[in-house]
Amino acid sequence: MSVKTPLKKDAPLLEVKNLETAFSIDGEYHNAVDNVSFTVKPRQVVGIVGESGCGKSVMSLSIMKLLPKGIGKIRSGEILFNGVHLENMSDREINKVRGKDVAMIFQEPMTSLNPVFSIGFQLQEVLFNHMKISKKEARLKSIALLKSVGISRPEKIVDEYPHQLSGGMRQRVMIAIAIACQPKLLIADEPTTALDVTVQAQILDLLKEIQQVNDMSVILITHDLGVVAEMCDEVIVMYAGKIVERTDVDSLFHKPKHPYTKLLMGAIPKMDENVEVLSSIKGIVPSLKNMPKTGCKFAARCPQAMTECTTISPKLAENEDGHEVSCLLYETSQPKAGVNA
Repeated sequence: MSVKTPLKKDAPLLEVKNLETAFSIDGEYHNAVDNVSFTVKPRQVVGIVGESGCGKSVMSLSIMKLLPKGIGKIRSGEILFNGVHLENMSDREINKVRGKDVAMIFQEPMTSLNPVFSIGFQLQEVLFNHMKISKKEARLKSIALLKSVGISRPEKIVDEYPHQLSGGMRQRVMIAIAIACQPKLLIADEPTTALDVTVQAQILDLLKEIQQVNDMSVILITHDLGVVAEMCDEVIVMYAGKIVERTDVDSLFHKPKHPYTKLLMGAIPKMDENVEVLSSIKGIVPSLKNMPKTGCKFAARCPQAMTECTTISPKLAENEDGHEVSCLLYETSQPKAGVNA
């Protein structure tokens, strides 16, 4: 099944509606992604930020239907790509979509690339899965793909193995594999993790160039707000499996609203400030088993928490400026259910 049908004008490329993804712990399922909804438009770059354990990667694995079988599952919600439901597809159907229509760059290229197969074999595997192509054509295309992502000596590299390449080169190979069939949506999960600063900048520049040349939409998962500022049009901030803020990148940096977002911003080191101790967020993200049952999940760590925050669950609501935020601080001026204004 291919989902590369023409999009209606102004229609989103990806729609995630009320998604709940859970993992089994001691025989009981706990939500790692909790009632999440968002859209990605054609040619848009959407950043998803938050600490480790906030559900960012789980959400991407849900979209790709790569959750570990028997442990993780989509409990409810919809995932539509080009108007076609992905969440109910069989393994055979989704395999025709992965790599061709939607592709993903994983966090750690050394564990994502198979160490016993050559670079060329792993590139050609994607091509054979989705194209009618000869071995000679696949090899030539693999070399061209390696060259397109800035790898020198591609004719030699195509026959080498992952352990023979540096971290930056392995990440470039992962990008080449992801763009081999020119997908319309690329999910990049921490694409610069474990790379030195110079290589990080090169990888980001490469992703930006590929996105613009191929008119791709990109979901960029990161904990690095500097990467978000460099790459993204829109930003989703996640905490404990929920979206707590969503807005355009300029509004997020100039007018952050949620206390969690403000603390994330405050933790960014500033070159013009001479401080001995960097700002940090107290506490940790609650585990799936210890997730608060009621109220705001950030309440225990929030410096602006009110009494109601532990009992009333805030809803993600859009302000007059189109800025979406999930916090009772922005609901206090609104009439509560059953209360007169």
